[in-house]
Amino acid sequence: MASRVIPVGPFDLVIFGGTGDLARRKILPALFRRFCAGQMCGDARIISAARAEMDSAAYRDFARSAILEFDDNDACAADNLEGFLEQLSYITLDARGDTGWPALKGALREGPVQAFYFSVGPGLFGDLAERLHKYGIAGPESRIVVEKPFGRDLASAQALNKGLAQHFDENQIYRIDHYLGKETVQNLMAIRFGNTLFEPLWNAQYVDHIQITVAESVGVGTRGGYYDKSGAMRDMMQNHLMQLLCLIAMEPPAKFDPAAVRDEKLKVIRALDPLEPEDVVRGQYEGTDERPGYCDQVENHDTRTETFIAIKARIGNWRWAGTPFYMRTGKRLKARASEIAVVFKDAPHSIFGATTGRHRNILTIRLQPNEGIELGVTIKEPGPGGMRLVDVPLDMSFAEALGPDSGDFPDAYERLIMDVVRGDQTLFMRGDEVEAAWEWVDPIIEAWQEADSAPILYDSGSSGPDDALRLMHKDGRRWREIKT
Repeated sequence: MASRVIPVGPFDLVIFGGTGDLARRKILPALFRRFCAGQMCGDARIISAARAEMDSAAYRDFARSAILEFDDNDACAADNLEGFLEQLSYITLDARGDTGWPALKGALREGPVQAFYFSVGPGLFGDLAERLHKYGIAGPESRIVVEKPFGRDLASAQALNKGLAQHFDENQIYRIDHYLGKETVQNLMAIRFGNTLFEPLWNAQYVDHIQITVAESVGVGTRGGYYDKSGAMRDMMQNHLMQLLCLIAMEPPAKFDPAAVRDEKLKVIRALDPLEPEDVVRGQYEGTDERPGYCDQVENHDTRTETFIAIKARIGNWRWAGTPFYMRTGKRLKARASEIAVVFKDAPHSIFGATTGRHRNILTIRLQPNEGIELGVTIKEPGPGGMRLVDVPLDMSFAEALGPDSGDFPDAYERLIMDVVRGDQTLFMRGDEVEAAWEWVDPIIEAWQEADSAPILYDSGSSGPDDALRLMHKDGRRWREIKT
């Protein structure tokens, strides 16, 4: 079942930081795949801007190399690549000076949608916003895309929001979290609000608890310099996992539009109970004979930055009172896996007797790998000998259920960049949402800093610190296994 592609109208997309790692690995390959899919019309133009001295021909060579390295879609033939590269140009530009800005203004057209992708560090957001207006480049219909990290605490997030608000209205600002562009994440809303089977059960009366896991098998690699200033709480929990929590827990919006969806997500964050120290576990991976530990990969070998975080969160509203949300994320774990598991309560009474054991339904949404949805149900084990109950999955892998072409889902960046062009903010974070998330996270980070506490060491290739297991064991629950 091939997906229906709706072409977008003509647009000018400016990529600030167009020679950077994000542009090379994600943005350019994503745009190329949309070009191959027929979604970008011939009037679409991509203008990259950065400090490096090069002309447009040299930049096309840079883009060609990036796409050949990071795009794995064999369907995109060489003639498609050359056609895509013809739509690219390059301008040498100084974000904090005057170089390149008049040339950029002259390169943009009147009429098409104008979008400006800030693929740079947050320290340059204000400079870019100010110069886009100083040189009369951005207008009231222009859109800007800003990447995470959007601040490192509430105060810095508020300062960034204030700086952007001096030049752009909120409806012009697209704060990107690539997790929201994943097909399965978007399917959370379809599962909940498109099926009468689930929504009546989506509350504390029927749900025992919910687990959200984002596990990575790799370490920090070459990102140690950045990561050591953030840690798992800032890098993953405050944004990616928080967004998953909002989508799984929010009330049904009145309609599927950006304002209504983001209003309900904000309500979830504001309903979160303050975190208690005993409900948070932070860890740091140790090295092995084959692989270095975290402290060996960063400049500060005595660092106390966490590479693993597990949290028991509570939402203080009528729908979820008494139902805990367990969230965990970490690096150098036993496998790469991201999933949300909705664990329903046991049947109030078993007619089959105690010998059949405990059985419960679990709805699992797999984000990676092998995106899909699985519902665990209880059936009788075939054969004679009495009533023996077993749990079996009703498994819908997208690739199997929707046909051979369905596995070729658009990458998150493909979807989100096209949403910017279309002017759809549904899958982007609003300023008050970002600030509310920091307001919840900040107190626990401040408590760590005041106590000068060290994270718990855990073995590389494990499921994380034992204390994370005890976080659930003390409640009579256990984490789902991180499958290899």
